Amino acid sequence: MTEKTKRKEEPVGEPGSFEDAIERLETLVAGLESGEVPLEKSVKAFEEGQRLIAYCEKTLKAAEQALKQIAADADKALGNRDEPK
Repeated sequence: MTEKTKRKEEPVGEPGSFEDAIERLETLVAGLESGEVPLEKSVKAFEEGQRLIAYCEKTLKAAEQALKQIAADADKALGNRDEPK
């Protein structure tokens, strides 16, 4: 087993990034869809997948809020340019 394959099969705590979480989710789904994963490991994979989904949702929500704030700040700055000093 290569180090990369071994790393993908081992559950991790908090993923290093959104992209890492998505990659791990894809690995888990592929394993579950193959039908070759024993029941006990399938349950653990499902639990890990749920944690990863929660992490991804949290990360996406934070990114969305950051983008909204950037847009609001830009709108405010543009609006302030039109006002006389």
